[in-house]
Amino acid sequence: MKRTNNCSELTRKDIGKEVCLMGWIDSRRDHGGVIFIDLRDREGITQVVFNPEHNKKVHSVAESLRREYVIGIRGKIRERIAGMINPKLPTGEIEVFADELEIITKAETPPLDVDDRKAAANDDIRLKYRYIDLRRPVMQRNIRFRHKASIAVREFMNSNGFIEIETPILVRATPEGARDYVVPSRVHPGKFYALPQSPQLYKQILMISGFDKYYQMARCLRDEDLRADRQPEHTQIDIEMSFIDEKDIMGMVERLYKHVFKAVLGIEIKEVFKIISYKDAMSKYGCDKPDIRYGLELHDVSSLARKTNFSVFKDAVENGSVVKCINPEKELTRKEIDEIIAFCQESGAKGMAWMRVTKDGMESSIAKYFTKEIQEELLAATKAKPGSILMFIADREKKANEILGKLRIEMARRLGLVDSSKFAFCWIVDFPLFEFDEDANAWTPAHHMFSMPKKECLEYLESDPGKVVANLFDVVLNGVELGSGSMRIHDPEIQERVMKVIGLSKEEAYMKFGFLLEAYKYGAPMHGGMGLGFDRFVAMMLGYNDIREVIAFPKNKAAECPMDGSPSDIDEKQMKELHAHKEQCCQQEQSVRFKYID
Repeated sequence: MKRTNNCSELTRKDIGKEVCLMGWIDSRRDHGGVIFIDLRDREGITQVVFNPEHNKKVHSVAESLRREYVIGIRGKIRERIAGMINPKLPTGEIEVFADELEIITKAETPPLDVDDRKAAANDDIRLKYRYIDLRRPVMQRNIRFRHKASIAVREFMNSNGFIEIETPILVRATPEGARDYVVPSRVHPGKFYALPQSPQLYKQILMISGFDKYYQMARCLRDEDLRADRQPEHTQIDIEMSFIDEKDIMGMVERLYKHVFKAVLGIEIKEVFKIISYKDAMSKYGCDKPDIRYGLELHDVSSLARKTNFSVFKDAVENGSVVKCINPEKELTRKEIDEIIAFCQESGAKGMAWMRVTKDGMESSIAKYFTKEIQEELLAATKAKPGSILMFIADREKKANEILGKLRIEMARRLGLVDSSKFAFCWIVDFPLFEFDEDANAWTPAHHMFSMPKKECLEYLESDPGKVVANLFDVVLNGVELGSGSMRIHDPEIQERVMKVIGLSKEEAYMKFGFLLEAYKYGAPMHGGMGLGFDRFVAMMLGYNDIREVIAFPKNKAAECPMDGSPSDIDEKQMKELHAHKEQCCQQEQSVRFKYID
């Protein structure tokens, strides 16, 4: 048999034609001796009829057919009889009367349903039998959608003068924030390759090499704790450009996203992406990846709190803390308020104060500490109206922002403020270059050490690193960071100064990044770029929070693949080739470690 058509393309115009179809049995029905099979391939479903009056021999073989058998059939297309048409299928007006049947392979009863109309199996079963899970129409749709999105990305990049260049998978280990996955070298005993966390250094070297517009659908691997939007390996749209500034990069990425939405979803995003400074994002939304589909902005009322007789607020402000609030415009019961107080406490707050706004003023146990004049100023500052309730947090600014940022998201969920059909992009810009690690008592890069400080901040590198703002920018969609980018340092002197701030001596810097610093000596252009999470982007377009729904073979939360059993042991021969031997760890850990021999 030779397949002539797929299982979604046959229609009324094909009636009378002889065809050969192949696929999996999606369902089997026996009506008075006539067997009906829904035959499924990646494109869709066609109904096949085995009628003993039409072909007794083929019908007798068809009696043994079961779900998920793989078969081939040959027959003629007929019109379905009145009352049997299925308007939900493209092939719903026709059926194929089988003249020949070949059972290609038999199948055991599958451990999970391929039918989307039934509840999906639990994650462990789905990942264990991923090859069956991927047969489900929804997963077929997701993977095909991802394919279309990747085509749209490449179409845009190629048409805008970018060159796709592959960078190495076996690289030198360099500290980039997360832990490296490492690969021992057989020919260099005791030495290791690392798997790339990103192509960062290589794409910068490509700019020094003169390839001024580079992109790659890059595989990135990071040994870090997993969650719904994180896997040990992921794909990112990796981009680097020369002789540009941050506005050029941001404008290009904005056009890229709009192109993909139009090409894949048919959605035209007309809005210009809003630009918000890091400082304003933290102040107004309590986080650096705000969901701007709704308001509920944070208000700093510290100056008013200082003037009240409420000692909790007054003392907090005088001791360097802040008092901030949000204004959900909704009446809440006392039970709901108590639940929200508990939520804030679980988020790290000592408590949450509140005041209800009525037509006669403000009501709560703390309202008496606010004079009428201060209440009026508070209402003006927060734009609160009768029916609103003000929710206050008093704490250090960073902590207050963090708690209220979480409360903002929770209240939006409770009040139904999130429009799930809307896609709202924004840029967060002007991030600090460094953050202080109190545990290590040292400055660390907020993003990475290759980001260019703003010119006006260079004077603070040695004297006050906390004041240094960088040409760093994140793109955010519906409260989820899709990617980070920056203008890169192209001056080796500035790069060495930045490395010195984070505690890398010149000798250490050259030991770890000497190949990049050496390349700078031979003429580096101004350059910058971004890494855009592709899995996350595709998942969000399809309405998922879990990126595993758009990855063919993901890992579970323990970074394991239940299907193939990785990570796994290797045999003793391989161990010897890698100059290693097994040494049992303590019994409590029940694990194996490798001791590498010099």
